[in-house]
Amino acid sequence: MNIEPIVNGIVIDHITAGKGAELYSLLGLDRLDVPVALIRNVPSKRLGKKDIIKIDAELPVDFDVIGYVDPGATVNIIRDGKTAEKRTMELPEILTDVIKCRNPRCITSTEQELKHVFRLADREKREYRCIYCETKAE
Repeated sequence: MNIEPIVNGIVIDHITAGKGAELYSLLGLDRLDVPVALIRNVPSKRLGKKDIIKIDAELPVDFDVIGYVDPGATVNIIRDGKTAEKRTMELPEILTDVIKCRNPRCITSTEQELKHVFRLADREKREYRCIYCETKAE
């Protein structure tokens, strides 16, 4: 399989195999009007298998979403065919409008314009809780 190299854009690499589709969806990449490639189950020395997402445009990307879905992923910003910046992701302390509170009595259920905000409660368990009602995110 051949995917053209990116001259100016973003490569999300070292995504745990199978998590690429979730990341693609949460980042809203299906709504972009630029070439985007989701490559699944690529052989990897470090992970065994991995997913890769290539975006052929330099756009703002929500690093918190990437860190939430896969804190081991890396993001490479490509300019003029070279890696200009490389970031290693980690679990974000706060998530805003990435996941929704499932508690029907939470204020976010009745106040539609209120943002869904979760804080990292336990880094080891990757557990997030709603800041309004303390409901655990799934």
